Amino acid sequence: MPVFLQKLIPKLIGFYFNIVVWFSPKKAAYKAFLVFIKVRKGRVLPNQKAFLDQAKLEVLSLDENEIQVYNWSGTKETVLLVHGWESNTWRWHKLIEKLRQADFNIIAFDAPAHGYSSGEMLHVPLYAETVQQVLTKYEPTVAIGHSMGGMTVLYNESIHPNDTIEKIVTIGSPSEFHEILAHYKKLLGFNKKVLTALENLVYAKFKFTVKEFSSSKFVESNHKKGLLFHDKFDIIAPYHASVDVHKHWINSEFISTEGLGHSMHQDGVNEKIVSFLEG
Repeated sequence: MPVFLQKLIPKLIGFYFNIVVWFSPKKAAYKAFLVFIKVRKGRVLPNQKAFLDQAKLEVLSLDENEIQVYNWSGTKETVLLVHGWESNTWRWHKLIEKLRQADFNIIAFDAPAHGYSSGEMLHVPLYAETVQQVLTKYEPTVAIGHSMGGMTVLYNESIHPNDTIEKIVTIGSPSEFHEILAHYKKLLGFNKKVLTALENLVYAKFKFTVKEFSSSKFVESNHKKGLLFHDKFDIIAPYHASVDVHKHWINSEFISTEGLGHSMHQDGVNEKIVSFLEG
């Protein structure tokens, strides 16, 4: 698709919301919410298939979704890997190599609407339900989340604290939901009236305000060991997100990088993760 169309289409959608909201704020909010949670990529690509297929463990049923779970077995503690938005378990392949060398037992899964898992939509509360089911079944002692996956792990820990998880690692994760919605508003160009209607829908559906949904708040009572990575030049999730989370997370360590980007697949990052797990 030409670049100008990639920029134009979101603005046309936002313009449509701006019209609808004058006739039905609830309808505009509902349509805006559906666009917001719609997953458009992240399915398994041909070059990812062989790596993932050889580690398939089982498929878990969660409401209407079938969740693909993977396992790379090891004799040490079980580590759970939680990928980000429009990604899949393959994004962990370099870290998995390091974890296998250290003989950790690895559990990973594709989020709803990602990888081999079924579905078309994803939001953090749904992702957290999936994480909780996997945590309950496999009882990992470590959870590692990238981007939205890290936010989900921290949110789930705040609503379902457990004695199994001892350490949590987040990589390039956002913190404030209101900032995510502000970015969405800017991307589509819809007005404040649509935003207010969308915020009202979120509260009606999930029983929290967009200001309350904050990783910085989620970790205030978290006393588990944490390790946070964030690159100063991350253009996807703002650097200050992890800075703020670290300030509120008593037992956390923050590693700031420059020039490693959002994905942070580099050997140095993965080696620091393994060292943290072994410490």
